[in-house]
Amino acid sequence: MADRPTASVLFPVQPKGLGRIAAFAALVHEGHARRLWVGQSMGALETHQVLAALTVRFPGISLGTGVTVTPLRHPYEAALHARSLAALSGAPFVAGYGPSYPSFQRAVLPSAYRSPRSAMEAYLHAARALLEGRTVHHDSDAFTLHGSLEPLRAPPVEFGLGVLRPAMAHTAGRAADVAITLMTPQRYVHEALVPALRAGAEEARRARPRIATMIHFAVSRPGRNLERLTHAGAWPNLTLPHYADMFRRAGIDVDPNDPAEGARRLLRSGGIVVGTPSDIASALQEYRDCGVDEVVLNPAGVLITEGVDAAVQDLREVLAADRA
Repeated sequence: MADRPTASVLFPVQPKGLGRIAAFAALVHEGHARRLWVGQSMGALETHQVLAALTVRFPGISLGTGVTVTPLRHPYEAALHARSLAALSGAPFVAGYGPSYPSFQRAVLPSAYRSPRSAMEAYLHAARALLEGRTVHHDSDAFTLHGSLEPLRAPPVEFGLGVLRPAMAHTAGRAADVAITLMTPQRYVHEALVPALRAGAEEARRARPRIATMIHFAVSRPGRNLERLTHAGAWPNLTLPHYADMFRRAGIDVDPNDPAEGARRLLRSGGIVVGTPSDIASALQEYRDCGVDEVVLNPAGVLITEGVDAAVQDLREVLAADRA
């Protein structure tokens, strides 16, 4: 295809093999989508190893993690993994991170992060410095690092930070190359996150990070139950207090104890984008108009309820409409 695609795709479940995720990767390799994103895999196949396997099957594929959790990975290993995937794929790689929850931090670390924001800023600075060939000396409650990486030629790595609310957006502005958001409505991105990103960047005297937003969507089809799809794809997030807080800030009253009603409110408010492929493509453009640099299509509800073929069909139709 002559034009470079602007929309990316998210494989929204933990991979237990290469079959289903390869169908998503093929969309990128064939030129329909810009990048394949994956999240943290906890109980199935490890994220970076799955991506490494995909680079063999799909040379040159653009990849990103959105996000993996820092308590599981020292920044030295994070930098090594990120550079390795860039080198193996032959394409720039986006390494996105998040601190996870305090309970998980306490489960795998000596203690929870005293300040998740400070921990993330130090983590990103350390990983970037290692890839720039610098020696890092850092001691904190989050991690200790005294060392450097052996040089290796590889395509560029961008470091991303998961962002839901303005405080972490401010941190991303100070330290990240990419602010990675999930289920954040258009106006909320424009009115709450972009100003915080800009303020953090100005403090650090650097450019504002670009924004990659993962958008739940489903094509409206005869017999398709959109409320059921929304609940299937979004219920884990709808039960989390920090997501509920983000939704309330965005004007969507979500109760973490009632994800079914949360799904109905999310659907009514446009928090999940539905309609014809052209309708969805128009909504993607509205996200771009609100400051999003990379829209990432997330077909979680369709994938979970109808399978990979239905999800890929939705992706193909929306990606084609977006390009048109």
